[in-house]
Amino acid sequence: MATTTILPPAYMNSTAAPPWLNKGDNAWQLIAATLVGLQSVPGLVILYGSIVKKKWAVNSAFMALYAFAAVIICWVTWAYKMSFGYKLLPFWGKPGPALDQDFLLARSKLPATARKGEPMVEVFYPQAAMVWYQGMFAAITVILLGGSVLGRMNIRAWMMFVPLWLTFCYTVGAFSLWGGGFLYQWGVIDYSGGYVIHVSSGIAGLTAAYWVGPRLKKDRERFPPNNILLMLAGAGLLWMGWSGFNGGGTFSANIESSLAVVNTNICAATSLLMWTLLDVIVFKRPSVIGAVQGMMTGLVCITPGAGLVQGWAAIVMGILSGSIPWFTMMIVHKKWKPMQVIDDTLGVFHTHAVAGLLGGILVGIFAHPHLTSDVGIPNERGVIYGGDGALQIGT
Repeated sequence: MATTTILPPAYMNSTAAPPWLNKGDNAWQLIAATLVGLQSVPGLVILYGSIVKKKWAVNSAFMALYAFAAVIICWVTWAYKMSFGYKLLPFWGKPGPALDQDFLLARSKLPATARKGEPMVEVFYPQAAMVWYQGMFAAITVILLGGSVLGRMNIRAWMMFVPLWLTFCYTVGAFSLWGGGFLYQWGVIDYSGGYVIHVSSGIAGLTAAYWVGPRLKKDRERFPPNNILLMLAGAGLLWMGWSGFNGGGTFSANIESSLAVVNTNICAATSLLMWTLLDVIVFKRPSVIGAVQGMMTGLVCITPGAGLVQGWAAIVMGILSGSIPWFTMMIVHKKWKPMQVIDDTLGVFHTHAVAGLLGGILVGIFAHPHLTSDVGIPNERGVIYGGDGALQIGT
């Protein structure tokens, strides 16, 4: 007796599953986006709420939660197209909504593939997946810079700051590098956000901290976490979520995404151990917060080149990301008077701007020609493979 297989309506409807749709790629991109989202909510919500003094816990956690929601609405209303839409200026796209179903269900294109007259590459999933994935990047960038002003920024001021900074700062960096803007056309490589996310959030955080002003002297001198175990839980969510952060950077469920995930974790682990070792050597004891900082700098440093370098290079990058930002934070910051004036609560400048810039420079040294070619950046290679790396390092 013959049996009849009843398929869900989506499988029988050609408009819901067009020939160009790759269900594996689509599923991975949505999962990667969700992992990035989990870094913010609940990851950074928990981390911020537990790493500050108890009296600031709710305000700090709410700053992260509010920013996440606000960025999503701003993103789909005007900011996505400013970052990935048609060119308005060499560093800015034309604003517009990303809400129409014809736009969201159409096949997604990658603006940062149209170099020297070449057409944009089309990926195998709808624009909706790309809007969501890139929206999670935008959200976490704003939340990260918020770490510089924890403990003294008024929530109402923060509520106004978030959409303004997203509109006039984040979209500029995103379009310039990922939207096919002038930095991309120059040949600058940013695999998954070393410049767009981390350098921008670190510098913006330092600038915001300067203008907001410092905490009270007693609060700066003694600033113990109100819950170390929850702080570690938030840090763990951040670490594990980074697999989506860098693993989704190839915009496909391919072998490069696997390499990116492995490199990400290698660099983070090496950096954490290096930071802890330096704490033991210099201060005679390890630090839990220091270990979290080292984890963070490793994750940030590998981001510009997670899918572009070999595993041994990820270890070297981890050693450097666990030592150079440690030096700038623990030595330079404490001895250089101009830095003492600025109260960067969580050291976002060091963990993101310094580590992100370091990662971008190291891509110019370690980028493997086969790997860059596999992700659509042909004829680019690091210094050790015969490339000059001058543009990447200089930029």
